[in-house]
Amino acid sequence: MSLNLVERESEAILQTYGRLPVEIDYANGCYIYDTDGNEYLDFLGGIAVNVLGHSHQEIIEAIVEQSNKYLHVSNFFFQKPQIELAEMLKYITGFDKVFYSNSGAESTEGALKFARKWGAIHNKKDVIAFTGGFHGRTYGALSLMEGENYKKDMGPFIDDVKILEFNSVEQLENLIDGNTAAVFIEFIQGSGGLTVADPEWVSKITELQEKYNFLVIADEVQSGLGRTGKFFSYEHFDVKPDIVTIAKGLGGGIPIGAILLNEKTSNLLGAGQHGTTFGGNALACATGLVVLKKLNEGLQTDINRIAAYLKKKLQELILKYPDKIKTYKGLGLMCGLEFYSPAKPIVLELLNRKIIANSTSNTVLRLVPPYIIDKTMVDRLISELDSILKEL
Repeated sequence: MSLNLVERESEAILQTYGRLPVEIDYANGCYIYDTDGNEYLDFLGGIAVNVLGHSHQEIIEAIVEQSNKYLHVSNFFFQKPQIELAEMLKYITGFDKVFYSNSGAESTEGALKFARKWGAIHNKKDVIAFTGGFHGRTYGALSLMEGENYKKDMGPFIDDVKILEFNSVEQLENLIDGNTAAVFIEFIQGSGGLTVADPEWVSKITELQEKYNFLVIADEVQSGLGRTGKFFSYEHFDVKPDIVTIAKGLGGGIPIGAILLNEKTSNLLGAGQHGTTFGGNALACATGLVVLKKLNEGLQTDINRIAAYLKKKLQELILKYPDKIKTYKGLGLMCGLEFYSPAKPIVLELLNRKIIANSTSNTVLRLVPPYIIDKTMVDRLISELDSILKEL
């Protein structure tokens, strides 16, 4: 890796990222290649973005085809790629309408506006979120989150937000009431240590929703689009949200987000009350169609098969190293291991062994690979983890 490039980056780019010491040359499938000729097995997938892998041929073809037509014309015009992607999202999910954004954070901000509008109509103010949640780094999104790392010296944040303990039925019963307008939930917390919602806790939210008539808003930015074994993670539970936010994997590597709205919420905002210059960009919608078509053609079966194999192998490591590994975390291909000590040294040693992963919540190794990983790749990961744990 070029030291000159590191210096140039530090001089030109705001230092808000902790970058790995790798200079990317190109990527293909489940592998990333650096400028020194090293090959890395990618179990991070651009942080749950490259669901079909890198440089997927059909993604590239969609980009080329759409680029030859036009890249951007604004939302003043009817655009076939936008409409086709929205129709497919409706068909797969059963929601009533789609609003396009550019990212997960933008989707959160839009959903928050819908929540406030609902609250104004029904004379409700409070928005509920939960500890361990991550909804983005914009102001409304930060208001829904705890954590000094994200919010220090940036307040005051928006009013009438309550952050409750995740999975605490008691706090739901004590703090949700007739003034509650909406509840934001990650059913599996990506940055919160891959913690999965307790079914009893979710059932209590559904019970309270029937009593108090608030919106349930599911953040599926990281967990959606088949990653957890179902199209959305909330499908593992007895709940149907009113609004769903998505992004990350939807574009297969091209930035796009969306808000899905049911019939109860799809008419809350009218012309001019929300919008975006780039949301629903034709290029992103074209690649999004490729992703959804692949999922609709049976990719979910492959995801579930390899996820089950990965879980089995990770659990074997737990049995082998019970003094070092606390538990398995997550669902499907949004999974990992919780250690008794910080996970970052393991992530860095994996990188030395040419495997890319990530740590979250200090002690959790997070794996969010492309959906096209195979058993050979899983076996290599497990072998290297085994070797690392022997030496710890």
